[in-house]
Amino acid sequence: MGETDRDAAFTAYVAARQRHLARLAYLLTGSATEAEDLVQAALAKVYRHWGSISGPVDAYVRVVMVNEHRSWWRRAWRHRETSGSHLFEVLQPVAPEAATADDELRIALSNLPRQQRACVVLRYYDDLTEAQTAATLGVSVGTVKSHTSRALTALRAQMKEQRA
Repeated sequence: MGETDRDAAFTAYVAARQRHLARLAYLLTGSATEAEDLVQAALAKVYRHWGSISGPVDAYVRVVMVNEHRSWWRRAWRHRETSGSHLFEVLQPVAPEAATADDELRIALSNLPRQQRACVVLRYYDDLTEAQTAATLGVSVGTVKSHTSRALTALRAQMKEQRA
């Protein structure tokens, strides 16, 4: 594959999947700014390996995004610039008077521990199996099951509390 073909294929992939990747990143980070940074950082890494990716590209990109997000949490410092893209404006939190059940769920999701949030997002937003989620996160299937179970219990409790 020539460099022009490689660039065209990568550009086509990004154009087709950017909304999905943006939403996935937003659900993982809970912040539009961090989500945009995560997508950009992940796609920069993916681009470097674009010609050698074997298997489903979405699976590869998910792993890169999760690993990049995980590495941010491991750093003692996190200095990133604020971006000015319009892609993430639609993901900004809505005004409190316009809050919906989706917004309540998003807020509850952002309160989960990072690993539990990742399990729920990958299982139910990205519709991955337990085995695929485990492979993406680099953990066992049992770990995915326990994190998902704990997360769903916490989400139910938070949602019940918000409605009371």
